[in-house]
Amino acid sequence: MSTPTGGRRASLPSSMKIGEPLALEGAEGWAPVKSWASLHDLAEWVRQSPSPEPNPRPRRSLLRLNVGGEHFELGRRLAARYPSTRLGRLAAGHPGLCDDYAVRRDEYFFDRDPLVFRSVFRFYCSGVLWMAGELCPAGLVEELAYWGVEVRHVPRCCHILLEEKQDELEEHLKVQRELEAELEAPEREAHFDGQCLGGCRRAIWNLMENPYSSVPAKMVAVLSSVFVLLSIVGMTLSTVEELQYRVGKAGMELLETVCAIFFSWEYSLRLVSCTSVPQFLRAAFNAVDLVAILPFYAQLLFEWLAEGDALYHEELHRVESVGKLGKVLKLVKLLRIFRILKLARHSTGLRAFGFTLRQCSQQVCCLLLFIAMGVFAFSALVHSVEHDVPGTNFTSIPDAWWWAAVSLSTVGYGDTVPATALGRVVAFFCISFGIILNGMPISILYNKFSDYYGKLKAHEDQSCNTQGTSRELHLRRRLGQRLLVCWGLREAEGAMA
Repeated sequence: MSTPTGGRRASLPSSMKIGEPLALEGAEGWAPVKSWASLHDLAEWVRQSPSPEPNPRPRRSLLRLNVGGEHFELGRRLAARYPSTRLGRLAAGHPGLCDDYAVRRDEYFFDRDPLVFRSVFRFYCSGVLWMAGELCPAGLVEELAYWGVEVRHVPRCCHILLEEKQDELEEHLKVQRELEAELEAPEREAHFDGQCLGGCRRAIWNLMENPYSSVPAKMVAVLSSVFVLLSIVGMTLSTVEELQYRVGKAGMELLETVCAIFFSWEYSLRLVSCTSVPQFLRAAFNAVDLVAILPFYAQLLFEWLAEGDALYHEELHRVESVGKLGKVLKLVKLLRIFRILKLARHSTGLRAFGFTLRQCSQQVCCLLLFIAMGVFAFSALVHSVEHDVPGTNFTSIPDAWWWAAVSLSTVGYGDTVPATALGRVVAFFCISFGIILNGMPISILYNKFSDYYGKLKAHEDQSCNTQGTSRELHLRRRLGQRLLVCWGLREAEGAMA
């Protein structure tokens, strides 16, 4: 097979097993392979060379290797000790295992990573595959597969380090995929193509979901946050006794009605402009929006039912049902506090905090388990040493749970305290255990929160810069068109004059 000169032969794939024959020309799976460029100059070199080399035997006893620009010399006997490897088969005389061959220097060229090959070279010399700590685990496994060296030759210390790095890499890639899914827009631009009123729905969706798409979208996001804060402030002020009279109550009800109308309008536009209603209803932020508006309509329904029962039913059991309905109404009103979660839609910090809790769910569960164990253990101890004291509050272990929980959290309200010396010793150990327990997850949670917040903020800044650059280009284009129009008008006026 003849190929034009210039360039070296392409590297064989690392997935190809050692000893696997190449496909013959014309057979299935056959692909042309570039021949060694150094063989084309062999005839010319033989004519120019006056005599053969005086002592070729030492050269034949060594394998001269050029791996990624670094030169190595390895004895053929050392390479032949591992006949299943690539260099072992090369020492046995099997051709086609290198990328190029320099005839004059009797040197085999491999287009591979020389840093990994240093460990492989030491393996042939010592029989132990020592690994450098700075190597990438994925690249290391791929290079070892290319050279035909098995991982079982790695000593235990390096093998443990390799497994730890592989686990860290897999965890990092998993978090990266989940973070990209968190940052990915729920509705892509292409999803609106071919749908009914696709262009109009795309514009509405960008207005409500993408604050960086336009100035009105940013204003809608700011307005949504303002209404959330007004709703929370109104719910808080409605519990003040001075504002529960006629004027104050009417003002709070009016504010609640306006906020509910805005939230309903916002949710309706998102629902109408989405491309998939089931996917829209399953989204967490949309569920929060639904919970934010349901209490208002549920309150209207329960008030209407309560008025109907009070007007047309005066029996005792009806009055009791009205009282139960009032308790349910108070509970429904309490659900309005979840409106504050709507701020997470436009708050990078809240999104990073939620993502951190999801990623650290195992650590948080372990922390809660340790707290529960401490509460049960120290409440039992303090009850056993304090229950005989007259007037004590530790009358039972469940009564001591509150004291143990407050002591473990290092809050210490002081409403319940041990009176005996032994009880105070138990309290000291309970507080010490709480300090150790509270300090364990802080570094883990803080480091992960900082990492996730930085990534979310970088993506937000990138989106903002992209949209800002687009608006700047549009502005420049409009200014250019205005200048051309003005220049054309001036030329026309000059021609008329």
